[in-house]
Amino acid sequence: MIFAIAARELRSLFLSPLAWAVLGVLQAILAWIFLVSLEQFLLIQPRLIGLDGAPGVTDIVVTPLFSLIGILLLLVMPLMTMRLISEERRNKTLTLLLSAPVTTPHIVLGKFLAILCFILLMLVLLLMMSLSLAGGTHLDYGQIAGTALGLLLMISAFAAIGLYISCLTDHPTVAAVVTFGVLFMLWIVSWAAQTKENSADLLRWLSMMQHQESFQRGVLNSSDALYYIIVIVVFLLLSMRRLDAERLQA
Repeated sequence: MIFAIAARELRSLFLSPLAWAVLGVLQAILAWIFLVSLEQFLLIQPRLIGLDGAPGVTDIVVTPLFSLIGILLLLVMPLMTMRLISEERRNKTLTLLLSAPVTTPHIVLGKFLAILCFILLMLVLLLMMSLSLAGGTHLDYGQIAGTALGLLLMISAFAAIGLYISCLTDHPTVAAVVTFGVLFMLWIVSWAAQTKENSADLLRWLSMMQHQESFQRGVLNSSDALYYIIVIVVFLLLSMRRLDAERLQA
């Protein structure tokens, strides 16, 4: 049943122009940044040859590209998740869905799986762009894999938060704005650690940006991965609880 709901949601997603517009615009922006970064690398490459431990094409071209898409998706994911539940409620189809012989976890996980498939498609396109360099230079595949994994976990956390907020309202635009506000606060919360010494460690731990640093070095830090898993699980459980409460009221 989870896969049936995910397939239905994916079909609905790609029947709308939003998904195609997001994919097209993101690829155009990333391709332009990729080519500019590659040109800059080729200009400074002669000066890097004689340096010990000089950064390679992975550090200068590929890793910044993954960092950039993380920032772009901070803006895009609220648009992709805003309609998951709120539009069902606005179209009066949520009551029918909740009264169907399907459990709340199936609904939530199906919706989340659909967005996860969309995320994986974006990552595959980005990886194809990065791996196109393999024919002409040496890439650090471990670093690329770590960066991609970190980005996947972070965007999945974005999606889980957006899904929960979509459960709280019947206005997709409101869900998008609130989701962006929450994600932005979780992105920059570590900035406050510079002025608040007592709670600095907690603020750094809450920051999504802070947990990307080890992944971008190609290091799999279990505590960073656990942070994203906790965020995903907590917000999916909150979504289930919210829909369960609505099912009881209905």
